[in-house]
Amino acid sequence: MSDAPEAFSHPASVLALETFRLNGALIALGDKLVAPLGLTSARWQVMGAIAGSRGTLPVAGLARNMGLVRQSVQRIADELAAAGLVSFAPNPHHRRAKLVQLTGRGAALFEEVTARWLAVADALVAEIGHDEADRGGAFLRLLRSRVEALHASVVDPTDEPSGQKDAAA
Repeated sequence: MSDAPEAFSHPASVLALETFRLNGALIALGDKLVAPLGLTSARWQVMGAIAGSRGTLPVAGLARNMGLVRQSVQRIADELAAAGLVSFAPNPHHRRAKLVQLTGRGAALFEEVTARWLAVADALVAEIGHDEADRGGAFLRLLRSRVEALHASVVDPTDEPSGQKDAAA
């Protein structure tokens, strides 16, 4: 394991680990912020994706936009529907993939969560400054696009080259 210290000190590793820590901190902050309203960060995130799409996307589209798998978003959408916060509407483009929309109650709750978040967001920006927040957002978008491009080009080492499966049979 002689490469482990070098791997952890590699600039990309430091960046990835700090990103994971930031994600954890944001989820913990979100949970604390929305818990009094009976929500979790995960539910809040899905509600935000629905609000951002203005109810024009099915679960698969929401999941794609969030960078998550459809099944996890479907589970949360179903929970939100059971709580009366979202509904599933007919989709003119696909018979089975219903559009996910906030109900009146869901929209009101999301508005309340948004007000709470904006107070925290304003405090955060007051600490780091508008320019730093803008640069940070731009950098994270660039980093995400590069990681997505790498993801598309990385070969899964567990995949056998084509033809080898047939040869082994």
